[in-house]
Amino acid sequence: MQVTVHRKNKLFKPDASRVIARFLYTDDNRSISLLRSVLELSESEVSFALNQTLRDYSMRHRNISKIFEKHFNKIVHLLPQLGIKPELISNSKKILIGSYFTMEYSIESAAFFNPSIVEHPDQTEIGPDEKRVILSFRATGEGHISSIVFRTGVLDKNNNLNIEPTGKMLEEAEHIRRHVYNKESFSHKLDEMQDVHGIIPSGLILDRLNDEFTYGELRECIEEARKAIHLVSDKELLFKQIIWLASSHYELEFSLDTNISERVIFPVSVNEKNGIEDARFVKFVEDKENPIYYATYTAFDGISILPKMLETRDFYHFKILPLHGEIAQNKGMALFPRKVKGKYAMLGRLDGFNNYIAFSDNITVWREAKLLQQPRFPWELVQIGNCGSPIETEDGWLVLTHGVGPMREYTIGALLLDIMNPEKEIGRLKTPLLIPNAKEREGYVPNVVYSCGSMVHNEDLIIPYAMSDFASTYATVDLKELLSELKNSKLNRKP
Repeated sequence: MQVTVHRKNKLFKPDASRVIARFLYTDDNRSISLLRSVLELSESEVSFALNQTLRDYSMRHRNISKIFEKHFNKIVHLLPQLGIKPELISNSKKILIGSYFTMEYSIESAAFFNPSIVEHPDQTEIGPDEKRVILSFRATGEGHISSIVFRTGVLDKNNNLNIEPTGKMLEEAEHIRRHVYNKESFSHKLDEMQDVHGIIPSGLILDRLNDEFTYGELRECIEEARKAIHLVSDKELLFKQIIWLASSHYELEFSLDTNISERVIFPVSVNEKNGIEDARFVKFVEDKENPIYYATYTAFDGISILPKMLETRDFYHFKILPLHGEIAQNKGMALFPRKVKGKYAMLGRLDGFNNYIAFSDNITVWREAKLLQQPRFPWELVQIGNCGSPIETEDGWLVLTHGVGPMREYTIGALLLDIMNPEKEIGRLKTPLLIPNAKEREGYVPNVVYSCGSMVHNEDLIIPYAMSDFASTYATVDLKELLSELKNSKLNRKP
């Protein structure tokens, strides 16, 4: 029996017109020279230049003058070197200065891919057998910097997806709050990480801090410690460990007057400066009246990757948390949608080649994992991994997987795990569920289909997926047909 996949005629392509206004900075010397030039302009010259800038960009960004003012405040510390007091500068000149330290960044000009789908928290004003959904995407622009963006739509009774209007005034978070740390709690978190990084006395730094401290205060203490002691490799490792943990915690809050399609989760911390990759969203239910959405993702700083997690209840306010422990070391971690036997459960690919399953009492600490699945069939011999969080069905946990085979072709398969004991496989597809076809194999990275999360609606499995790391679409599969094939797959018999 071959499971039938119904590809839908819905295409999500990169749109170069979707831009955000980013802070632009090179170095102090060049910035001081630019400041001097703008400050020397007459008020009439300032008025002319500012009016022209606002005319050109006010229709492209919500409250662009406020953005310019915020960027001016980021370089105000340079003014004393010019012998200028900020309060003596006119408001118009401040805003104009801010515009010179601003650039547009097209967030999805290069690619719009690796989607996931979850049920929208708002299910009002829809018809019978319809479901409002949120799709997340990895948007990639200049320099291959990735961010998380969203679309909303409604699945009708036939699982046709009607996308709701997409806003054009994109925004980063209105407020970014760094965590205020309690020294005792922070020290405990460091102790939890020491099995990985080696036992080093963290008091070298923490003894210099107050009982509560900020990320900025921590960085200052580390810089002082670097100057004060003779650095050896283990001390430098400690510094990096502490900075990593602290920079990983922050909160984002978006303006209430933004449409969800206008909210951009752009890299904030140092360890994700080169990208936020492959967010796997899942609706997590512990309290049925108050579910929470989690997304595991990969932070990339240009050299190293780190698994992290965000959480939200409303898609306006997000908390970002680090994942740590021995097995939180690689890409593709995917959280189960509820606890299993009283513990959080997670899929992962901690060695880069095989699928593992892990359990934990703490959603951010993952220490032990068990091998779940190894490559077996020709289409997955290079590596395997998950394509998002497991889906609970009457027959077991349904897991979409990705396999890499000849010519580095990525395909999507499926796996069924026991509902009470997900360490046990019930069945596994011997052939891929989804293979890139002629229209899907051309792109930024050829021969790839990939998903970061699916859902069930009206007895169909809804699979959003990326096409060759360039654009995205979705397909549907009859759930009963797929489960029947998995249960009859004779897993234990060698192919």
